[in-house]
Amino acid sequence: MNIISKFTKTAVIAFLALGIVGCSNDDDNEVVVETNTIADFVSSNDNYSSLAAALDAAGLTATLDGSSNYTVFAPNNAAFSDFLAANNFNSLADVPVDLLKQVLLNHVQMGEIKAADLSTGYIESMAKGSASDENLSMYINVGDNVVINGVATVTSADIEVDNGIIHAVDQVIGLPDITTFATADPNFEILVAALTREEDYNFVSILQSTGDPSPYTVFAPTNQAFLDLLDELDLASLNDIPADLLASVLSYHVVTGANVRSTDLSNDMMVTTFETGAFTVNLGDNVTILDESGRTSTVVATDVQASNGVIHVIDQVLLPAAE
Repeated sequence: MNIISKFTKTAVIAFLALGIVGCSNDDDNEVVVETNTIADFVSSNDNYSSLAAALDAAGLTATLDGSSNYTVFAPNNAAFSDFLAANNFNSLADVPVDLLKQVLLNHVQMGEIKAADLSTGYIESMAKGSASDENLSMYINVGDNVVINGVATVTSADIEVDNGIIHAVDQVIGLPDITTFATADPNFEILVAALTREEDYNFVSILQSTGDPSPYTVFAPTNQAFLDLLDELDLASLNDIPADLLASVLSYHVVTGANVRSTDLSNDMMVTTFETGAFTVNLGDNVTILDESGRTSTVVATDVQASNGVIHVIDQVLLPAAE
């Protein structure tokens, strides 16, 4: 063996020996693996310090720091300031913890949902309201921007972290009541116009309430359903419907004191309405409703869950019996 080979062999042995010594000290110098979870992102970004504080207060930081994947619509500090002011809270500490937890969960979905996977329609959040143990719905409107429940706009999408996706939004997404979805979903524009047509109508305040006689089940006619009604009644516009008749018709679409989901419906089920009249539910290939005027409406979408009740969408306006 020449002198160069001997030197090389000696050097390799020395290197391996140092490695063994180094390994023996691992217990004293634990290796820390850096993570970038949803909780990490929020806590390390000054623009989301209010969200980080809210997650801590609600006991949700550990959830969003774990290995399960979530999609989070993340409100910035300005959004939290607006939320506190709008609800007469001086600070996050004034928000009841149970309420704060549900509001935060209303920004979270299980799994990874990228912007390209979003489409106009309803999805579920992880929040729950007082009307039901079912998760609350969220209305996503995809156009020039992505808007949630008609209030929050996505300002930055597809922020990828270790355990999910973050979409930044410019408003806190409060717990939705019945009117939230009525105003957020453009399919209900004529319904909203009807509910608010007369100054002495109190439908909006009723359908926003969480006290008696909530919860509510609302069978909500689409815009086309109202247009078909105008043709049926030979009227030119919504304003041509007499105020008393319109109030009676609107009340006929509301059931009070019950959060009736699609799984609660049964064939030949007689339903008493807020108007005091009744209609009959029939189950078959489709769920249909027979009103007191002998007309049939089809349920085209079900179980839009709000904090104070549930909405089912129908394709014909229901008419109570003529007085």
